[in-house]
Amino acid sequence: MKAVVITTPGGPEVLQLQEVEDPEFGDDDVLIRVAATALNRIDTLQRKGSYPPPRFLGLECSGNHMRRVVLQVCALLSGGGYAEKVVVPAGHVLPVPPGVSLKDAASFPEVVCTLWSTVFMMSRLSAGETFLIHGGSSGIGTCGIQLAKSKGAKVFVTAGSAEKLAACKDLGADVCINYKTEDFVARVKEETQGKGVDVVLDNMGGPSFQRNLDSLNVDGRLFIIGFMGGTVSEVNLAGLLARRLTVQAAGLHSRSTENKALIVNEVEKNVWPAIMAGKVKPVVYKYLPLSEAAEGHRLMESSNHIGKILLVP
Repeated sequence: MKAVVITTPGGPEVLQLQEVEDPEFGDDDVLIRVAATALNRIDTLQRKGSYPPPRFLGLECSGNHMRRVVLQVCALLSGGGYAEKVVVPAGHVLPVPPGVSLKDAASFPEVVCTLWSTVFMMSRLSAGETFLIHGGSSGIGTCGIQLAKSKGAKVFVTAGSAEKLAACKDLGADVCINYKTEDFVARVKEETQGKGVDVVLDNMGGPSFQRNLDSLNVDGRLFIIGFMGGTVSEVNLAGLLARRLTVQAAGLHSRSTENKALIVNEVEKNVWPAIMAGKVKPVVYKYLPLSEAAEGHRLMESSNHIGKILLVP
């Protein structure tokens, strides 16, 4: 099969499409002929060598189940999506939701599993609460807006341009904040009569830690899923105690096979109905051939995109 190989840690140009051995699989595995895979920010970090990369990049895909007749699926991967075929544990596979194309289904597994496990399973966002998501125009953001709205939350987003904020508004965001020109803490307080929001989902880490805490309501929950801005911060802890705040952090890729299967099962029960009802739709910015993975990485690192970038073998 053909797969994208990291020839050496470095810039996007180190990604090369090469002929490689087919993946091996066991009795509890599913072999998928990949129709599309989606880029995620961690792919660029693994390419640079900041994180140990899998054999091939790619944390989600859609395609045809090769051990059953004509079964279209999408799957949460530990790696391997940037290829023509991939093997995945059976518990990490989901049916393609009715009404979603086979290619577009690749945009869902990583983002919905991340969102459901963090915002809903751990931070317990519920109907009537308020939710702030940073990077509202990202893959996580565009899906998170729709998912939170489908569950009855009021959604606040930050983004860095009028175009991105307009896209967030179109997806249902209630309060759209340009973090380059506005103080998001002040705007959150203004829109919540001084209370703050109930849940914040953050991928910046250190630089926004204190301000995220300052944005939270009593019993508020901050969930950190990335450190794009760094890992170090100086913080005043008084607000944590005074307002009974909770701070949590987690990623998907380091979880056990069993834990991922639990999350995938919860996603099928709780998120798939919203997708089938048309309340959560794929937001795809661009489709690129697998041979242009380097161009996809350049686009992701430019942050000029809105939604997901897909690679198609």
